Amino acid sequence: MKTYLLVQLDSEGAPFSEVTDTLEDLGFRREAGSGYDFVYDWGREASVKDSLRFADQIQEALRGKSVYFRIESVEE
Repeated sequence: MKTYLLVQLDSEGAPFSEVTDTLEDLGFRREAGSGYDFVYDWGREASVKDSLRFADQIQEALRGKSVYFRIESVEE
C-alpha cells in the first residue's frame, strides 16, 4: 500500500524545506511526475484504521505550519 500526499502552502506559513523535513521524518519521500508531492510506502497492506491514524499523525506534524494537504492511500 502507498499513501500519496499533495500539499498546498500558504505564503505566510512554514517554508517548503521545513515542511519537507517534517514529512520525511514521518517516512515520506519526494515524488515527482505523479501529480503528488510525496509518497509513503507502507511495505504491506494497511487497514482503513491504519490510514486514518497516519492522517492524524500528518495533521499533527503539520500543525501551525499553515499547510493544506490532500491524502490518498491506494493498494499497489
